[in-house]
Amino acid sequence: MKINVLLSPHNVDELYFSKKTTVVIDVLRATTVIITALENGAREVIPVISVDFAMKVSGNAFGGQTLLGGERNTTKIEGFNLGNSPSEYNSETVIGKSIILYTSNGSKAIVKAKFSENLFICSFKNLKAVAAHLAKLNNDIEILCAGSNGMFCIEDTVCAGKLINEICDVSNDVELTDAAKASVVLNDSSGDSIFEMLKKSEHGQKLISNGFEDDLNECAEFSVSDVIPFYYSGVIKIFKEEDNEFKPE
Repeated sequence: MKINVLLSPHNVDELYFSKKTTVVIDVLRATTVIITALENGAREVIPVISVDFAMKVSGNAFGGQTLLGGERNTTKIEGFNLGNSPSEYNSETVIGKSIILYTSNGSKAIVKAKFSENLFICSFKNLKAVAAHLAKLNNDIEILCAGSNGMFCIEDTVCAGKLINEICDVSNDVELTDAAKASVVLNDSSGDSIFEMLKKSEHGQKLISNGFEDDLNECAEFSVSDVIPFYYSGVIKIFKEEDNEFKPE
């Protein structure tokens, strides 16, 4: 199994992901939101690359069963039902609903990797579950860090390094690229206290200044969920492992 880490979606084009097994990470906050929403009973999450497309999709949606969620410059977009705080995606709000999600980085990264054969969503919240399933699949892995406007983000890379360590703990034959090795080193040096790392990160500081410090606490939760979101045909749903293969619920 060979593991590579892409520090930004801008480093490759869409076709790079063809036939690959990919994991998208956007700790602050899109992938944490997706896991939370599905865990709390959302029917599916539909990631989109623009606000206009989100509005267009929602206009074609069926009777009250769709919510618009996401952010622009960290804050909820005018006309959207929800922002990008995990706490907003509680069961009372999202159960049975389809969520159209636009975020500045995370939803774009997921769509960028849409041609992957297997496309999973990861954050600290479900890290151990994702690692265990990837180890069982035993495919080469591309870990795509959403970053911030094409720039490196420490929190996504630390999460990637922690994910790699978990996979290596249960897999004997793992080969790491230089970027994967660097992610492991960064996790080893900065990943002991996830919350403190998030608080000191550039994006974490921006969220705090905009009143979203509580989101950091939720995004710092480690392996409290067994939900593994899986992207297929434009939507993200929960997949379960049956007969050693991933199949939809």
